[in-house]
Amino acid sequence: MISLSLAEIARITGGQMHDIPDAGAEVTGSVVMDSRQVRPGGLFVAFAGERADGHDFAAGAVADGAVAVLAARPVGVPAIVVDDVVAALGALARAVVERLGTKVVALTGSAGKTSTKDLIAQLLQRHGPTVWPEGNLNNEIGLPLTALRADASTRHLVLEMGARGVGHIRYLAGLTPPEIGVVLNVGTAHIGEFGGREQIAVAKGELVEALPEHGVAVLNADDPYVSAMASRTKARTVLFGEARNAEIRAENVRLTDLGQPAFTLHTPSGCSDVTMRLYGEHHVSNALAAAAVAHELGMPVDEIATALSEAGTLSRWRMEVTERADGVTVVNDAYNANPESMRAALRALVAMGAAAKAKGGRTWAVLGEMAELGEDSLAEHDAVGRLVVRLNVSKLVTVGGREAAWLDMGAKNEGSWGEESVHVSDARAAVDLLRSELRPGDVVLVKASRSVGLERVAEALLDAAGAQGGAASR
Repeated sequence: MISLSLAEIARITGGQMHDIPDAGAEVTGSVVMDSRQVRPGGLFVAFAGERADGHDFAAGAVADGAVAVLAARPVGVPAIVVDDVVAALGALARAVVERLGTKVVALTGSAGKTSTKDLIAQLLQRHGPTVWPEGNLNNEIGLPLTALRADASTRHLVLEMGARGVGHIRYLAGLTPPEIGVVLNVGTAHIGEFGGREQIAVAKGELVEALPEHGVAVLNADDPYVSAMASRTKARTVLFGEARNAEIRAENVRLTDLGQPAFTLHTPSGCSDVTMRLYGEHHVSNALAAAAVAHELGMPVDEIATALSEAGTLSRWRMEVTERADGVTVVNDAYNANPESMRAALRALVAMGAAAKAKGGRTWAVLGEMAELGEDSLAEHDAVGRLVVRLNVSKLVTVGGREAAWLDMGAKNEGSWGEESVHVSDARAAVDLLRSELRPGDVVLVKASRSVGLERVAEALLDAAGAQGGAASR
């Protein structure tokens, strides 16, 4: 963060200084909410959470070098005490971003936000210092913490904006006003909270409404809910997709034998071929969104194509592909799931497993609940189960309670499956089953909503491989 005195921080946040011997002392380091991440010169933000109260760690944070604590109450060490820590953190981020004047790129969408954010970051950092969120820090706490990592050298600030309701993105965009806003798609993630795709579109469109006249709205031409948002912004619009009217367009889309997407990237300044290191055709749309941002910021098309071809996964548990020493491939996509991302992951599994099946290997889908689907939950889980059969996946293991049972039932109703589909109660049971059944050449996809914790299945399978001599990541 840029250097700010404690007096300035108190003024910006509307807070009161307590136990501060020198109001001119400056915060020159990181702003963090985890006391274990405190470094000399930093600011510790104390939140009272459900499991732990950050105020209890304030003294330790100062002892480790924090200049002060942003807190809701006095803590016996230098502190700026505010009425609302979340609002104060947002005000601090807004003030810092205004002073820096860095180029802010924000994106939202029902699926693919984190993967696209990672792609944008990898492209833009070729042209200057770039700050982006680690993981999916996309809410009223994570976004300002990310913004506060920027300093005077930062050329690009890439931010991910999530929403659980109308008004959330408007608030986030007010903290860090973007010049470029990207809307990826309007799907069914969190549809149970929003009440319908139309309401999701209203919420996601708040990003383009926040753009200035000199800004750019980057919109998905292949999603009618998103392309219609052009009427909601005063900014210039740029379309990406496979549609003919998209300025940033993919043609000749295909998957390699390993399930990695390849295509020809078309831009107003020329075209170039891309073969990605990521897995799954859904990354084509993500790559086009990233390419649109990079093109708007002046990157030549050949450099964009090279960067997309070299880009990897920066965030954990998102199509992480690891080949075990015994020839079993584990695809850990267990960070989150919704119907759109589940379908995309299953198609990627099929593409990755095609060569393996030709040699006697099998494809395994280890799936769990897709959360927050509301009244559509039964139909969506049933549909995914049926899709597993239609895609000719070899084996299905559903993990968990009622929703997992619906996945299993959908598969059995679609294909009259018997032993091909198994429903187990928890991750431990899934691991026991897989350890006894997997054989060299098999490809295993693990995917569910974050709350299910299916990453434990992937990690257990890889731990077992490590005991046999290690694993090698592709």
